[in-house]
Amino acid sequence: MVRTAGLKDLKAEVARVLGANKGLKAVIKKEVGDHLSGKRFFILALLVVVTCLGALYIAASTLRTSVGQDQLDFVFLRLFTTSGSSLPFSFLSFISFLGPLVGLTLGFDAINGERDRRTLSRILSQPIYRDALINGKFLAGVFVIALVIYGLGFLVGGLGLILIGVPPSWEELLRLMAYLTLSIIYIAFWLALSLLFSIIFRQTSTSALAGIAVWLFLAVFFGLLSGMVADGIYPVQDSNDTQQVLANHRLEQNLSRISPTTLYDEAVTTIMNPAVRTLGPVLLEQAFGALKGSLSLGQSLLLIWPHLVGLVAATLICFALAYIKFMRQEIRA
Repeated sequence: MVRTAGLKDLKAEVARVLGANKGLKAVIKKEVGDHLSGKRFFILALLVVVTCLGALYIAASTLRTSVGQDQLDFVFLRLFTTSGSSLPFSFLSFISFLGPLVGLTLGFDAINGERDRRTLSRILSQPIYRDALINGKFLAGVFVIALVIYGLGFLVGGLGLILIGVPPSWEELLRLMAYLTLSIIYIAFWLALSLLFSIIFRQTSTSALAGIAVWLFLAVFFGLLSGMVADGIYPVQDSNDTQQVLANHRLEQNLSRISPTTLYDEAVTTIMNPAVRTLGPVLLEQAFGALKGSLSLGQSLLLIWPHLVGLVAATLICFALAYIKFMRQEIRA
């Protein structure tokens, strides 16, 4: 009897897992189709593509002049990091600024939009578990983000290769892949945050405004706030006081790294510019006698490893909070 009961429990658990997997696949398929066919996503993706192609044209025009004068190292990577006088923003800058909008757009009405349409209770009345629903919405958003970022990165790389005529090396291609993967993780953080707001707030307009407010605060005002706190704790009265200046700078840098935007900016700058050898302050006696050169890809990845862990941890924390909140939330027909 004990063995029979154990087999029944095992069969029931296997059936539950298989049913959850089927429900998860159905949710992912539906959400991906809704995202790719929506006008809102098309308009935002078109804005990102046009601005990034504009940055590519400016970078290619600048690099053709530079390569004609003297040979540059890592020319292919400079397509993504070079800006011009007419457009003082590079490809990296546009992705850093507009990427969060993509994540916020994909998730700000993921749950409360279903409530407004009165379809949430209908979906859960089907053989679809709650965890399959929220996991499917998040994974579908990450899939769409990866599709957009990888597609845009390869498009810009291919067009840049035609414009400058300099083929990339294997290290440059690997650095480009690492940069695109970092961008996906960064935008996935904003997707998880917007998903959390869509569960907390009942109205889609409120969740959208909350996401935009957090984005502007972290991208624009958090660095200023970190500087104010550092100046308050370690005020610099004399610029010749090296210890005080270093303490002020280190505190400001550590506080600003609480923001995922700062973590992402420092990480992608290190990956796409092999000449970056440190992310902290360097004293004159430390720089004296140092050999000029660039880091290998492995050394650059070691340098940004804490940034990568921080971005992944922030994304998982936001999604975990959204998961717990949704699983405990009461849903009425």
